[in-house]
Order: sequence, then structure tokens, then C-alpha cells
Amino acid sequence: MTEGPSKSVAEMPRYIRVDARDNVAIVVNQGGLPVGSRFADGLVLVEQVPEAHKVALVDLAEGEAIVRYGVVIGHAKQTIARGSWVHKGLLTPPAAPPLSGCPLSTAVPESLPRLEGYSFEGFRNADGTVGTKNILAISTTVQCVAATVDFAVKRIKREILPRYKNVDDVVAIAHHYGCGVAIDAPGAAVPIRTLRNLSRNPNFGGEIFMVSLGCEKLQPTRMIPVSELNVLEEAPAVSVLQDAEHGFGEMVDSIVSQAEDKLKRLNRRRRVTCPASELVVGVQCGGSDAISGVTANPAVGFATDLFVRAGATVMFSEVTEVRDAAHLITARAATPEVAKAFIREMAWYDDYLEAGGADRQANPTPGNKKGGLANVVEKAMGSVAKAGSTALMGVAGPGERVTQKGLVFAATPASDFICGTLQLAAGMNMHIFTTGRGTPYGLSVVPVVKVASNSSLAGRWHDLIDVDAGRIATADATVEDVGWEIFRLILDVASGSKKTWADHWGLHNEFVLFNPGPVT
Repeated sequence: MTEGPSKSVAEMPRYIRVDARDNVAIVVNQGGLPVGSRFADGLVLVEQVPEAHKVALVDLAEGEAIVRYGVVIGHAKQTIARGSWVHKGLLTPPAAPPLSGCPLSTAVPESLPRLEGYSFEGFRNADGTVGTKNILAISTTVQCVAATVDFAVKRIKREILPRYKNVDDVVAIAHHYGCGVAIDAPGAAVPIRTLRNLSRNPNFGGEIFMVSLGCEKLQPTRMIPVSELNVLEEAPAVSVLQDAEHGFGEMVDSIVSQAEDKLKRLNRRRRVTCPASELVVGVQCGGSDAISGVTANPAVGFATDLFVRAGATVMFSEVTEVRDAAHLITARAATPEVAKAFIREMAWYDDYLEAGGADRQANPTPGNKKGGLANVVEKAMGSVAKAGSTALMGVAGPGERVTQKGLVFAATPASDFICGTLQLAAGMNMHIFTTGRGTPYGLSVVPVVKVASNSSLAGRWHDLIDVDAGRIATADATVEDVGWEIFRLILDVASGSKKTWADHWGLHNEFVLFNPGPVT
């Protein structure tokens, strides 16, 4: 009797254990594994375990700590046998680590060797920043003008933009703010500075153009204070709709005319060779699964280290998805002052959630849980892998501009759209987005490179996913292999020589402001 064909590595029962202290591991076989599946180390499943979900590596007593990533992600609600499926219903999550006990710069990593010789073709700006696209942005001060600006943008794209071949796009920065709000409340500072810094994103070339209604609380000079105008190439162009004396047609004509003046200036710009140090890369995750923390996010973390070594800026965000790892982040802060700034943002958000009758446990979505993430602790430990291994060099509050090189934390909610909007305001010119469950998320302002945590998603969504990190789970690639792939792809996309799938299809989500202030 002859033996049948042997199973490939991808077909054999396989799990990934992150840390030697872990007593659970993640099943990575596509579709999961049935009861009776035997792993190479002799572990046998006593029940079916879905893909990306946890299996008990040892017998666990009721109340015993369940450890993944070398940290406690929960305690067993009941006895759990070796080989069992360890799902969210069997875990009691631990309390968040107290911020008062976070270490301050006690384990600052040594600098990694400098990475020389990498560059991209970008658009240099007068303020020293570099764009990866050449876009005309039309900022708005209030939602009332959004429909009119949208009408004008469609006309500009149809009638005028084709004449300016060096301009990539015309984008309206529309939002739901500007009137009916407590404009002087402390929380109002967040959306106002977000809109101000959005209008100054490096991909807009310094050409600020605002459309105002005229009577709104967020007046143009409040959005861009007079004190800041001297750092701009010229005073912002402002079109006030209530100044029109001859109706809607005059409003649109005014916007179109001023837009063409801006397009002429932007069209004179050309890409030039810029060092990789001019990149400001935002990293984010959405629709995560439990495999994200062992494939896509570590690969992005490796790429993060490469960019930091090249002198670039990389920002990670999503407060609730790093909160449970706060003590790990503060320990690697470059200085105690940076660590304290990080703690300040964590504490502010703790208070914000408490005031709203919620806490960090509200974060995991139904999709996250279906993808094997039991709670926010497990999600956070996988999320921070995107931050790589270098020292934390700076911290920015929501809507603030990032100014430091190296690894920085830009405080944002975990909402994909709010996080992306705030990272754009922080100065991001390239975006990396990891996902396990899948999302067609994209941004109009910067290219979004989407990285799948598992090959099943990458295969099904072959025309939405740019990088398949699932090859790490099947041992067809290493974290380092995929990290270098992401690094090189970012340079190519930043140069305009390659296009992401989101840009290919024109998948651009709306801007979403974070407004913690009251609405009147």
C-alpha cells in the first residue's frame, strides 16, 4: 500500500506562539481546524478551532491567567482543557494597567544602524515638507457650503483639471463642523486645529484655499489665524458665499476662478529626488483579527524600524488600542518628558471615555471578536507591534502637527476614519493600513497601502490588498521579508511610479473630525 501525497506546510495543522511564556497560541490554517487535528508537537485539538482563534497549549484551571504576547490577556472563567478553543466567552479581561505606575524611560532602545541610500521622487514645499501627491485642496469652514463646493469640484475636475497635467486631483475638505457648536469650549480646540492642519498637509503644496458661508462660528481667520499667515507663501484665498449678489451661479464661478489660479501654481511643480527621511508615514489597523498581531503588524513594525533608520517620521495612533501597552511604550520613550506626554494623552482619553459612560472595553468590534480577538488587551498587544522597536521620540495631541523625526505617537481615537483624518492633520504623506477582516478603506489625500494579515483575505480581495502578510503564517515569508516589501513599496508609491489599489479604484473615505466639545 503506497502512501498518499504528503501535506504541504500550509495544509499541516499549524499554530503561532508569540512568547515562550504564552499558554495559548493562534491557529493559522485557512478555515480553521477540526477536532482531532494533531500539531507537530503532539498537541491534539479536542474541539474545532476557527482560523485566527486561540488554542490552549496546557490545561488551565478556573481563574488562571491566560497569557499571550507574554502578558495576561484575561483569566479563565472555567477549567479549560489542553487543545480547547479559548474564545472570548471563557475570559475575564484584566483591568487596565494604572498610568501612575508606568515606567519613565527605563528601557530606551539603542539606536539602530543608519539606513542610507534610499530616496523617492516627491514634491518639495516652501515650508520644508515634501508631498507624495500634488493636490488642490478646497477647505471649508462649515458644513453649509459642502454641497456647493462639491458641485464646484465636479465642474473643476470636468472642465479645468484636464488642462493641468501635473496636478493629481482636486479635493474638498468637507466636514460637519463650523456652526451650532460651542466654539469657545475647550474641546473645540481639537476640530479647529485639525481643520487648520489638514489644510496644510504636505500634499497640498502650500496652496490654501477656503470656502466660507459668512455667518458661521468658525470664521476663516479663526481657522487660519492672522498670526500664522506670515509663515505661508501667501494669504489664504477665501471665497465667501454670502457675498454673492447674483445667486448660485456666481458662487460656483467664484470658486472655479480662484481654483484655477491655484491650479496654475500647482501645475508648475515637479517631482524631485528626496531622501527617505522626508517621509511622514502613518500606520493604522482596522478590521483586525488575532493573526494581525503576528503577521501584518510585526511586518509593518519591521518597516517602521527601517523608516526610522532612514531618518523618516513614523506615527502610530489609536489610543484605546495602545492603552493596555502604555507601560511598554513609556519605558521606551526617549526621555521622561516624552513618557509623561504619552501618559497625558492616555489619561485624557480615559477621562473622555468615562464622561461618556464607556471604557476601553467598548473598542473590540463584532468583527474583531469573530476574528479571534477576545478583548481590547489582546487587540492592543497586537496593535503596538506596528510601532516597531525604536525609542518613542515625540507625542502629539489630536489634530496637532507632528514635528519630530523617528517614532512618534499621534493621539487619535481608534475609529479608522477619524484616525486617518487626524494623521493627515499631523502631516502624514504616506499611510499603511493593516487588516485581517478586510476593508476597502482609502484616503483621497495620501496613498493607502493595505496589508492583509492572512492569505485568505489577500486571495479573496486580490484587487484591494496591496501586500499579503499571511505568507508569514504559512512560513512562505518572514517578518523581515514582508517588512522590506512594504518599505520598498512605500518608496515606489510615494514616487508615483506605483499605485495602490485604493487609488486605482478611487476609494476615498470622507474626512471625519474628532469633536469632543459640546454642540449647542
